[in-house]
Amino acid sequence: MEEQDRSSQPRLPHVLIFPLPIQGHINSMIKLAELLAIAGFKLTFLNSHHNHERLVKFNNIAAHFERYPGFEFKTITDGLPLDHPRAGSWFLDMFEDTMEPKMKQSLREVLVNSSPPVDCIIADGLLGFALDVAKEVGIPIIFFCTSSPCSFWVYYSIPDIIQVGELPINGTEDMDRLMTTVTGMETYLRCRDLPTFCRKLDTEDSIFMKLVVEQTRKSLQADALILNTAEELDGPILSQIRTKCPRVYAVGPLHAQLNTRLNAKHGESYDHFSNTLWEVDKSCIFWLNKQPGRSVIYVSFGSITSMSREQLVELWYGLLNSKTKFLLVVRPNSVIGKDGEGEDVVMELMEKSKDRGYIVNWAPQEAVLNHPAIGGFFTHNGWNSTLESVVPGVPMICWPQFADQHVNSRVVSVVWKIGLDMKDVCDSKIVEKMVKDVMVDRKEEFAKSASEMAKVTNQSVNVGGSSYSNLDCLVEDIRIMSFEPPSRWRVLFILIFFYCNICLNKVIE
Repeated sequence: MEEQDRSSQPRLPHVLIFPLPIQGHINSMIKLAELLAIAGFKLTFLNSHHNHERLVKFNNIAAHFERYPGFEFKTITDGLPLDHPRAGSWFLDMFEDTMEPKMKQSLREVLVNSSPPVDCIIADGLLGFALDVAKEVGIPIIFFCTSSPCSFWVYYSIPDIIQVGELPINGTEDMDRLMTTVTGMETYLRCRDLPTFCRKLDTEDSIFMKLVVEQTRKSLQADALILNTAEELDGPILSQIRTKCPRVYAVGPLHAQLNTRLNAKHGESYDHFSNTLWEVDKSCIFWLNKQPGRSVIYVSFGSITSMSREQLVELWYGLLNSKTKFLLVVRPNSVIGKDGEGEDVVMELMEKSKDRGYIVNWAPQEAVLNHPAIGGFFTHNGWNSTLESVVPGVPMICWPQFADQHVNSRVVSVVWKIGLDMKDVCDSKIVEKMVKDVMVDRKEEFAKSASEMAKVTNQSVNVGGSSYSNLDCLVEDIRIMSFEPPSRWRVLFILIFFYCNICLNKVIE
């Protein structure tokens, strides 16, 4: 009787999550995966072999996801050897020629051989080939844009900027002139706020720009688009994006949304679990515990950014001369110098910083930003880091490096008014002044505006809030997609795939 009851229960929707094989993209997409698992879906998280090994090495990831019986990790190749350093411009060098064809074939095989069948794909917005595969096999696909809505809209608008002659930049322009063709951003987006790949269109940057524009525009052909933001943060730009793709779900900040749902379901918050690809040094939390409230500036430039030895020294002197205590993250091999000079200078600065600061290889960032001792965040403005600063109401000093970061830093400083923008410079005097502004001279001004933004953002992920409701809508729409019968093309493709495999096996025999 029990067997009959179990067999008569409706099959759970099966969603496959497919991130770009980069830390920041995996970070937000694994949070989305857990939110859908909480909603009762069967989840397959499809990661690269390399990144899954790092997740398992540095996290209790398997134990954490055991609570969701339908959650499964699968891995495919990213097209590179496991011992490839995946540093520098590796993504640009390898994506189209090596990674894309191998990952495309692997994705196709996973989908065709999946049991139970996949009902919906949620793929990274930069993996446009997933749309081609989804159409081949007849499975609905939703793209998740892990960067900010403003940067997404800028990427989309680049062909229009070129058409009116505002690009390319020839080196003699006023970099502070306003861009007039990015609808909704005409009053604040300057030339220098465009992604750095817009600056040198005769170099490999032009290849990267072409790739990003193509993937961004292609993502709008999906059944829907997910963005890691709230209506309250990016409403005007979301309205612009919806003119190109009506089904847009703003469900963020995802880490705050996940905290809300975990508290409701399990009575616990998220910060005990890390999904980083780096080994976390938790000793910095004990150091923070000894510091006064809002007295420390946290300095971290993400999981990819590298800097020169000279830049690190300028930053360090600026921090030291500000007379503000600091927690500085310097990833292994992230400082570029001759013959090991990069690592040597880090050791030297650690020794000299004992009285004023604390230096670690990698920090538990969400826990750090939520610590009462933190009064500011010196950041590269990757979108995850930006949101992780917005939620606890921590003002920012912005030092963007590439991709969406230049756009984000402009939004933080001019639109939201919760920080200062230090793009295009790295000078100890400027660092010192900006740290003093955020941590001393204008401390209450920035704290007030950041606190107000934190309040509306956190309301968005609570019951009845915009992001909470949007996630409920997304869940319901995926359920509806799952109840629809598979298209005849999907059935035909699967039959042809299996027939070809049978013929191939006979040839091999």
